Amino acid sequence: MKKSVYKYVILGFAGTLALASCKVTRNFERPNLQTQNLYRDAATADTTTMADMPWKSLFTDPALQGLIEEGLSNNLDLKTAVQRIEEAQASLQQSRAAFLPSLSGGLQATKSKSSAAALNFPEGININLNTVTYQALLSTSWEADIWGKLRSARRGALATLLQTEAARRAVQTQLIANIAATYYELLAFDQQLKITEQTLQYRIEEVETMKALKEAAIITGAAVVQSEANRYAAEVSIPDIKQNIRETENAFSILLGRAPGAINRTTLDEQQLITTLQAGIPTQLLSNRPDVQEAELAFRAAFENTNLARTYFYPSITITGSGGLSSLALENLFNESVFYSLVGGLTQPIFNKGQNTARLRTAQAQQQQALYYFQQTLLNAGEEVSNSLFSYETALAKQAARKNQIAALEKSVEFTRELLKYSSATNYTDVLTSEQSLLSAQLSSINDRLQELQAIVNVYRAVGGGTR
Repeated sequence: MKKSVYKYVILGFAGTLALASCKVTRNFERPNLQTQNLYRDAATADTTTMADMPWKSLFTDPALQGLIEEGLSNNLDLKTAVQRIEEAQASLQQSRAAFLPSLSGGLQATKSKSSAAALNFPEGININLNTVTYQALLSTSWEADIWGKLRSARRGALATLLQTEAARRAVQTQLIANIAATYYELLAFDQQLKITEQTLQYRIEEVETMKALKEAAIITGAAVVQSEANRYAAEVSIPDIKQNIRETENAFSILLGRAPGAINRTTLDEQQLITTLQAGIPTQLLSNRPDVQEAELAFRAAFENTNLARTYFYPSITITGSGGLSSLALENLFNESVFYSLVGGLTQPIFNKGQNTARLRTAQAQQQQALYYFQQTLLNAGEEVSNSLFSYETALAKQAARKNQIAALEKSVEFTRELLKYSSATNYTDVLTSEQSLLSAQLSSINDRLQELQAIVNVYRAVGGGTR
């Protein structure tokens, strides 16, 4: 009868503790962040998004695809992110193992000596005061997770693991975007070099034409000198373009995790990308943008750390036990006495020098900081989408206007050259101005095309593309 009473008392005590634990830790809920107008005037109700597009479907250039694959295999930042995942997995495994009792074993020999005077033995008693005791023992300890301390630690470790995985995806999407953007920049430099070298050849031929016109007394020596200066103006810009190509190739090599060297590539004219950019709706950033997910998981880990800090105000219940064999003779160790002990203890913090309060206040402050960072990351994501979409639109508008500008300048160069030969109403300064304006417009048209390509890359990364 008494055993039944004790049983119900213990069950009632455990039930009370379990109910109390519900009030100690709290369940996580995603904060209600505002996503309205994140894309500014680019907002849409269409949930179709480029984030769902595999990167190979967007970047169809075989050379670029090979470079992206190389970067995903060898980039050192990405490898570092993978190692952080390994580290977080080990922490999660450790937090799971905390639910299990610890177990340790040992063998020990203890030699002791006492004096007869200290033991106050009567005279004439001859007892060996030198003893050696041999023991083989096992000990164990287990903490009952009454207040949810271990569960909060496990959930926090899981959030940290997921955070590192999101961080790896964020590094991957950024890496793919950097490789593609740098690739297009390299193609733009190639195109600028090609146009400048072609212009140089035209101007070399023009110098010879000017000399012939001077001999025919159609122009003066000043026009010849101006044409030579115009030729050198084009020639002097070529080394700078080549240096830009070399430095971009070297930076590209670092992205690929290899020593600086040449980069295999095609041409700017061969690039064919999509012409309709679909950003989806702002709330999709919460599930598509790896860095936004990373920030949310960091907030979740901080939330669980606050839960953990609350549990330190409540008593801990620990059960420890030990047992084994003991003997005064090693050969009899497994034939003689068995000993054991079992202890259950409850420890309630009373005065801990303010450590528990400080721990909780620190965790709450860190949780609030993590929330602000989550909000800031989401706002930054919306800004990037808005800027990238508008950059794409302006690039298209500039290309349309630039096409008309180049066509007009080509006619201007042609007309002024003809007038120089057959009319005194013009001089070489007019030709020079037209040619310089044409070259500048041609180089700017390459930058316009580059802006379009890089805007597509930026929109793709901004909405969370590149994880597939």
